[in-house]
Amino acid sequence: MMDFFRDPIGWMDGWIRDLLIEGIINSFEEAFGGFNHEVEQIAGNLGHTPSSFNIDIFNMVRSLSETVIMPIAGIVLAFVVCYELITMVIEKNNGHDFDTFIFFKWIIKTFVAIMILTNVFEITEFIFAIAQTAVQGSAEFLGAEITVDFGWRRVMYLEEALWEMSLWQLFNLQMQTGILSLAIRVMGIIVFIIIHSRMLEIYLYMAIGPIPLASITNSQYGQMGQNWLKALAALAFQAFLIMVCVAIYGVMLSTFDITDAIGFLWMNVGYTILLILMLWKTGAMSKAIFGAH
Repeated sequence: MMDFFRDPIGWMDGWIRDLLIEGIINSFEEAFGGFNHEVEQIAGNLGHTPSSFNIDIFNMVRSLSETVIMPIAGIVLAFVVCYELITMVIEKNNGHDFDTFIFFKWIIKTFVAIMILTNVFEITEFIFAIAQTAVQGSAEFLGAEITVDFGWRRVMYLEEALWEMSLWQLFNLQMQTGILSLAIRVMGIIVFIIIHSRMLEIYLYMAIGPIPLASITNSQYGQMGQNWLKALAALAFQAFLIMVCVAIYGVMLSTFDITDAIGFLWMNVGYTILLILMLWKTGAMSKAIFGAH
């Protein structure tokens, strides 16, 4: 209180600065704490197979597929195998050049088609189990890069930079940090939408899966089943691309000069927008890589 009576204006200036600087640092810490929480949620959600993500939805989709779609797929399979046999016979000089081996070939292809058709969900789980090895491995390898460290050293550097600002700059920065917090929250919502829409798309692919897979062994119509497998693999490995995008985002923030508080804030907002755009594109990128239409 003695300082207040000696220099009231200076005391008031220091008191306001303390409040503003503390508020700004708390806003940065909350923003990055929120980002790290979102990253943990992302890694957790991407580490699930369709059955482990939500067992109730998985069982519902499986029951629906086996009850409604499987009979239709059986009709498609019957047509395909009959067409396959007729084509084999006609190819041998309209049946004049007869070869009994074509029947063994036809039986083997029919057996394989039936096995694939009756194990659609097992095939799906196998594809995602392979993808999860990549996702979990990337989560372990990129663990330090995915999260943003806002430790005491960065706080100290930021605090020193803030003390060099004027009161007007601190007031302005305090208001701008709200934009950073809003950007982090928006990013969390959009990431939630992307991850859950991806899982919804996976369940839809699984529900209709028996129909395209019924034709996979046919040389003429098999592209439908092959494209279904490619699309499912693309959805599975999309999780890996999402992990890489988040890790790149974390590295870019960790290497930026935090002493330039205003530049750091707006660069963070720009990187967040960039991350959101790239996350939206991961689905199309993954399908392009796997050649899925």
